[in-house]
Amino acid sequence: MKTTFFSCIALCLAAEISAQNVLPADIQIKTAVMAAPSDKQAGAKVYGYATDGTFKVLREGNNDFVCLADDPKKEDIGVSCYLAELDAFMERGRVLAKEGKNQKEIFDIREKEVKEGKLKMPKQSSTLYVLSGSKDNYDAATGSLKNGYLRYVVYIPFATAESTGLPLKPDVPGMPWIMDPGTHRAHIMINPPKP
Repeated sequence: MKTTFFSCIALCLAAEISAQNVLPADIQIKTAVMAAPSDKQAGAKVYGYATDGTFKVLREGNNDFVCLADDPKKEDIGVSCYLAELDAFMERGRVLAKEGKNQKEIFDIREKEVKEGKLKMPKQSSTLYVLSGSKDNYDAATGSLKNGYLRYVVYIPFATAESTGLPLKPDVPGMPWIMDPGTHRAHIMINPPKP
């Protein structure tokens, strides 16, 4: 009986600690949309975290952008936004990760599903914006981030270095380059020099 009682107390405390790490929805939204271009921020759909830690829609959108709030389980700040046409691809990755698949398995499964026509990728290029920063530079009360770093990923499925003229690695900081060429996840990486 005592063991059951103390187990219940431990579970309640763990749930309370978890809930304390999840920021209010309005702060999650404010931080998430910072990754989007300014003209897309107000209308973007935003996914984030409920107080119990479940991933959910925090705000429905009315434009063509989707943003992801910071994962409270991760050490530093990381938010991203992308064209809504990438949402099926991104969601499939989240589902596979939740099932315990590793990065290679996720890549291989999505590659197969895209080639079979089961998973749709945009026909044109589609951009992912990724904003990251240190927890030390983040104000959780206001949702503001100082000295954040914004990088860009432009998905161009099945493109190659030859079809784009892009190198396979950057020669100088900020130089665009192609990653995963010839695959469903081929994309241009643009990492501006860090200040």
